Amino acid sequence: MTPVGAIRPIHSNTELKSFQLQKHDALGDATRLGTLRFNDRTPIETPHYIAISSRGAVPHLSQDTMRENTAIKGIYVALEDYLERLPLRPPIYSTPCPSYDSPLRRFIALQKDALLVLGPRRLPPIHTPGSNSYTSLSVLTSVGFRNLEISDYIRAASKLRPDVVIGCADVVYSEARARLGRKRKEKMGERTLAWMKALVTELQEEQELNYPKPTIWAPILPIEGEMQRELLEYLEEAVVMGDVGGLVLYDRGGIDDIPASLTSLPRLAFTEPQGPHMVLDEIALGVDIFSLPFLNAATDAGVALTFRFPVPSYGNGAQPKAVLGLDMLSSEYVTDLAPLEASCNCYACAQHHCAFVQHLLSAKEMLGWVLLQVHNHAMADAFFNGIRTSIANGTFADDCDVFEKTYDGELPIGTGVGPRIRGYQFQPSGVKMKKSNPSAYKKLDEPESLGDNVAEEESLNSSSVGAKNLEI
Repeated sequence: MTPVGAIRPIHSNTELKSFQLQKHDALGDATRLGTLRFNDRTPIETPHYIAISSRGAVPHLSQDTMRENTAIKGIYVALEDYLERLPLRPPIYSTPCPSYDSPLRRFIALQKDALLVLGPRRLPPIHTPGSNSYTSLSVLTSVGFRNLEISDYIRAASKLRPDVVIGCADVVYSEARARLGRKRKEKMGERTLAWMKALVTELQEEQELNYPKPTIWAPILPIEGEMQRELLEYLEEAVVMGDVGGLVLYDRGGIDDIPASLTSLPRLAFTEPQGPHMVLDEIALGVDIFSLPFLNAATDAGVALTFRFPVPSYGNGAQPKAVLGLDMLSSEYVTDLAPLEASCNCYACAQHHCAFVQHLLSAKEMLGWVLLQVHNHAMADAFFNGIRTSIANGTFADDCDVFEKTYDGELPIGTGVGPRIRGYQFQPSGVKMKKSNPSAYKKLDEPESLGDNVAEEESLNSSSVGAKNLEI
């Protein structure tokens, strides 16, 4: 039976997916409850999130660890991760694969029931010094900045056959976005429209009849609606023809520009929320699915998330606000035998305690970050489960107020040294930047360059040091 207030499900012309809204756009309440279904994939109850991958794997998690110890239902993969050999053919295109399967899924060894989303750039994307052109996107590969031809991305979408392919968007990823002029914004709309038409046309001509074509999710640009009117009108036509099955938001303000005929499409946010408070704000505006860079960032920083929604208990407001997470590199957890979070049932909390995780992180054992990643994604799952329950019970607004009063507004900053920073994890700030990672090797003939440890060792080896100073 169709729930009260539900709308007719949307189907692509290959019947690859459906999105059923149980609650949507009530008077004065934009929160939505829905279910996203793909053939042979685990249904995703929304609001929810998809995990962000690095070269096809969630950071710190092998595919079997993700499958056995997390409830991750979908991942985002960036084509940018595989383009370091351009103009040579990337190895990902040479994966042996039958026509009914996805070469990308086989290449990254992703489990069959997980949703696979392909986009052009990593999340969060790094601002590139070069600009996009009418035929290419400026991207950052592992060996430097390159240009990704739009035609190459479209061919990749057709060849790799993900479940969802994100349409290319001419978006500026820097502070300059707030200062864009009218002409630049109009150009963004024109380019994105042309790229969307090319993607739709290519996938319409897909001849692999044994495998459904990817579902296209189209971008809503972070500019005024009048600047992208032609794009929105084209999307309305494409939805009727079954060529577009979802929307991608790069700014929360884009929700207001969505035409009424597109409100029933799932909405994926690439808005880079900095914490759970921003997630709640965007759910209140009507976002369905999130990408959450702060999950990976918290794990890298050695932070174990501890927030719950709805808040289990709430006092009179006189006590200080609770932290959103624990800095597990802090020495206060050296002898703490409690789990990372008392109410969490993840593998890390069920099998280990804070002292063990703190020891692993201090010793730079990669298992420490594995356990943190398992735990943080479990906390995200519980967070969204609570959100859906709150929306269904009609208490979401009140629960958000209590959450705001209970927790700090920002995630804690880790105090220790995390894993080595990969090149695409920091924004370039200019020439002669300080190295993000310490040097792995030192010059043996320059003791002063070896740091304080060498100087201290030399002082201890001096003949002037007494026996008492040599005691351990």
